[in-house]
Amino acid sequence: MPFAALDLHKKIVEAVVLDDTGNVLHRDRFATTREALTDFARNHLPPGTHIAVEATTNTWAVVRLLQPFAAEVVVSNPLRTRAIAEAKVKTDKVDALVLANLLRCDFLPRVWIPDQETIALRHQSTERANLVADRTRIKNRIHSVLHQRLIQAPSDDLFSPRSLAWLRQLEIDALGRQALDRHLRQLDHLEAEIFDLSGELAQQANDDPRIKLLMTLPGADFPVAQTLSAAFGDVSRFPTADKAAAYLGLVPSTRQSAHHCYHGPITKQGNSHARWMLVQAAQSLDSHPGPLGVFFRKLAKRKNRNVAVVATARKLVTIAWHMLKNNEPYRYAQPSTLKAKFDRLRIRATGKKKPNGSKKGAPRPANYGSGVRTRAVPSVDDVMAEAGLPPLQPLAPGEQKMIGERGSAAFARSIRQAKRIPRRSK
Repeated sequence: MPFAALDLHKKIVEAVVLDDTGNVLHRDRFATTREALTDFARNHLPPGTHIAVEATTNTWAVVRLLQPFAAEVVVSNPLRTRAIAEAKVKTDKVDALVLANLLRCDFLPRVWIPDQETIALRHQSTERANLVADRTRIKNRIHSVLHQRLIQAPSDDLFSPRSLAWLRQLEIDALGRQALDRHLRQLDHLEAEIFDLSGELAQQANDDPRIKLLMTLPGADFPVAQTLSAAFGDVSRFPTADKAAAYLGLVPSTRQSAHHCYHGPITKQGNSHARWMLVQAAQSLDSHPGPLGVFFRKLAKRKNRNVAVVATARKLVTIAWHMLKNNEPYRYAQPSTLKAKFDRLRIRATGKKKPNGSKKGAPRPANYGSGVRTRAVPSVDDVMAEAGLPPLQPLAPGEQKMIGERGSAAFARSIRQAKRIPRRSK
């Protein structure tokens, strides 16, 4: 059984082929192009070769290109590989030889190879996050132009339509006017790009039941749900929810020796973009009336807010793993908030709005003619059924005891009932 390893770089590949006893059969160095990789695989890889590469920028394209020529392509985690095979002498030839020998001895730490759809979703969700970050930088530059000239904005939201019109007509010095015009042009371009990409992602999310399932989590709209789904890929590859949380770097680091054990900050390994999105989703749970909000507030009072946010983000991952594994939505979602999320997704994906008002033949509300304005709040079961999600399962005795101890039993009962509540006055 032959073994091969490729040390990948942006422009150069260092390759080595070994037999099953570790003897070098072939060494090569060539450009990182499709033609050179195909030529190497066709001419120098014996039948049944097992190939090892390290995870880097161009790994997935190389993997797809080599898979037809190999019995198996293994992607290695470079951080863990370095920990196993650290050497005083480090060259491309040494790295390739170490990779091949680790694969031959079955010591290579493997990385899960995602399918093409998962790779595409990861790329799109990351691209959207990068565009949003670019938009934030441009907005900060516009704020800086005003602060440098001691100019106060007419409202707190400097980028509302009214404030943007004020910015375009603002009379300032020539250099400031040039800077504002340049930043506003860049902002308009970024807004258009984000709008187009968000539309594509919304169409995909509207057709994906996994995304809708994850959107039932509080604080998770479709960008968060898509990022988490892309990071997970095939959720069955995680045997437990703790493994899924560790994959995203949301578990505490541990240093243990004999009777001493120290738990430090989170490891921050894995998909940093997904971890950041989950932390942002957890920021909004400080006022949630369900069990997650109770958990957040209790921990924030005992520790501090930052600890509570990270711990709640880890709990979101744990719950999401169970939801995907059991194909069950989140049980304590607020119906009005959840319905608003699904309505926004449907409108963004299809452009279709549902008619407002009562259905034909429906009885008048009890307060009709009283002058008190009310609005209907559906039950969480009705919202789930309208979105095409599986029905909620009855609570287990242990879960009933848990929500009773946390004071969420009344909230859990109320979301299962449709009702009408007074409208808020403007």
